[in-house]
Amino acid sequence: MSGRTHARACPERTCVGCRERAAKSDLLRIVVAGDACVPDRRGTLPGRGAYVHPAVVCLDQAVRRRAFPRALRSPGVLDTAELRRAVEAVAGAAEATP
Repeated sequence: MSGRTHARACPERTCVGCRERAAKSDLLRIVVAGDACVPDRRGTLPGRGAYVHPAVVCLDQAVRRRAFPRALRSPGVLDTAELRRAVEAVAGAAEATP
């Protein structure tokens, strides 16, 4: 036996905002496009990715800690305006659903 479990384990990633581990499906993948962070909802965009909970709190922590340039290995400051709009839309949709 190779030591692997027979049940498929759910892949886990770490949120760059709160640094908690969560299932990959519960997090939002972020990639760099030019000099901006963009959400990769389908997980298919090329390049290095970072993961964050789709919550404004985690996004604010990641921006304050300068986690995106470090995690994405990008020099300089990255624009997070588009990312903020996407996270607020997801968070708003989650609050509207009972």
